[in-house]
Amino acid sequence: MINEWARAAMRGGVEPTAAWLVRRGVHPDVVTIVGTVASTAAALWLIPSGHLFAASLVVGALAMLDVLDGAMARARGVKSPFGGVLDSVGDRLVDGAVFAGITWWAFGVDRPLLAGLALACLITGQLISYIKARAEAAGLRADGGLVERAERLILGLAGVGLVGLGVPYALDVALWLLVVGSVVTVGQRVVAVWRSARDQYGAATGHTPDHPAPERTTTPDDGAGSA
Repeated sequence: MINEWARAAMRGGVEPTAAWLVRRGVHPDVVTIVGTVASTAAALWLIPSGHLFAASLVVGALAMLDVLDGAMARARGVKSPFGGVLDSVGDRLVDGAVFAGITWWAFGVDRPLLAGLALACLITGQLISYIKARAEAAGLRADGGLVERAERLILGLAGVGLVGLGVPYALDVALWLLVVGSVVTVGQRVVAVWRSARDQYGAATGHTPDHPAPERTTTPDDGAGSA
């Protein structure tokens, strides 16, 4: 819901930095890789070790790099399908690391229900992104939904940070909201794919056209990385 709003709000702040890095020859893919590795490492170290507030700050700050690499690509004026795919892969890794870290920590403090909720968030988050990617590969659309990547990270990291500050059950509430919202989003995207197929090909009746699906060009800061 807020992916595009969040990205648009941050672009103005990162574009000067992006232009500065491009002038010095830094490639956007390097920023993507550094951000992915650093975010994944921070999530898998700080959260399981109980440094919850620090984890929310560090991983949240590193998430800014996800906007920076796209701004750098625009500043270079070069569209890179590989860069878009790399960015999307990095997003999936970071998402998985955050909720895997929460699952690990929850088991360590004997909170099996919380661990189960975090694991459900991990699975549904990957599923939401996969539905969109698979639909776009087939020339269909599966945009939007109640819970996308921005909501997952904001709610997940907010819950982690508040528990780190001593607020009880903050993470429980955040994960319950994410689980329910993610299940709804899976349904929304499946329906969106069905409608797209029906509108384009009459696929709801089982008819598949002889002509190939339309090609889709992926830009460096495309929505695939924000699913």
